[in-house]
Amino acid sequence: MKHSAWATAALAVSATLVVAACGSSTSTATSGNSSSPASSGSSPASSGSSAAAASFVGCMVADTGTIDDRSFNQSAWEGMQEAASANPSISVKFLPSSSSTNAVYQSNVNTFIGEKCGIIVTVGYLMAQVTATSAKANPSAKFAIVDNPGAPVIANQDSLVFNTVQDGFLGGYLAAGMSKTGKVATFGGQELPTVTIYMDGFWDGVQYYNKQHHTNVQVLGWSEESQKGEFTNSFTDETAGQTITQTFLSEGADVIFPVAGDVGLGSAKAVETYNQQQGGDKANMLWVDTDGCVSAPQYCNIFISSVTKGIQTAVKGAVVDAQNGTFKGGNYIGTLANGGVLLSPYHDFASKVPAALKSELAQITTGIENGSIQTPTKSPVTG
Repeated sequence: MKHSAWATAALAVSATLVVAACGSSTSTATSGNSSSPASSGSSPASSGSSAAAASFVGCMVADTGTIDDRSFNQSAWEGMQEAASANPSISVKFLPSSSSTNAVYQSNVNTFIGEKCGIIVTVGYLMAQVTATSAKANPSAKFAIVDNPGAPVIANQDSLVFNTVQDGFLGGYLAAGMSKTGKVATFGGQELPTVTIYMDGFWDGVQYYNKQHHTNVQVLGWSEESQKGEFTNSFTDETAGQTITQTFLSEGADVIFPVAGDVGLGSAKAVETYNQQQGGDKANMLWVDTDGCVSAPQYCNIFISSVTKGIQTAVKGAVVDAQNGTFKGGNYIGTLANGGVLLSPYHDFASKVPAALKSELAQITTGIENGSIQTPTKSPVTG
């Protein structure tokens, strides 16, 4: 994915998405010229001599999931670290958010404005208002936000958005093709457009499979037509994910797609327990945002694939552009065509996914890229 692809306000795409705040773990991640975290509201810790030697500081405001949520906060932080590793003049640091409130977000952003960070990266759709307001009030500062569909163009704000209805469509088609019961399921963390767009794509992918194969695979947990479905109202409550997945399994679903960050770990536990009770691989999952076999390898044996996006590359590009003077505001849109969204490798399922199904998915990918296969959604359009 190349970071040079930008859109103006006139650009329209079928949809964009990144999932809102996910995860709950708070362990520290460091790499290259990166710094360790600081508690919300305090000054971020420096990275010692490496930070002192760096002339450009990239700063990131993480949401409540912080940097090891196995989802988009972690991916964004990895992008920050990659920028620091690639350029010795760059150091990076972050502040976690103690709660998902504008007051906490604004406090963290203000801290970084006061420290004159070279770029301030905010992570999450819920930070859109604070980020836009801060960017307009500080025109000489540079901002980037992960997850801001439909954002107006602001000269000093780089909106990093991803057309995840496209890879969600592939995930739905794959789930339908792998289902043996004729029922699959999806659910969200919070009812946000950045969540429901994934679910729209998944639902439409299942419908397309039904059309192509003259089948009637059902989707539990979401309807693209009515925009009604199941949500845990959390991105961190693994117990809620386990409970809702148990319900889906009892109703006959055998492929589950949680769009809920760390809540998906509860789903994985439910699927694993179900398989043990049933004596075989009766149910499986798709992971979201990141490659689940990398971020949650303990469950790789039940992950058919992952519906992912290239947050790391987009964030790295924003930081590097800010450092080298090529930064410009607008919308970066990740798509199948530019590698910004994708279906991850099959890993343990490489020999289990039928060759014919793999071939169909490749053809569908080409069709989505060239526009011959449409991926409609009711979520906001970027532009």
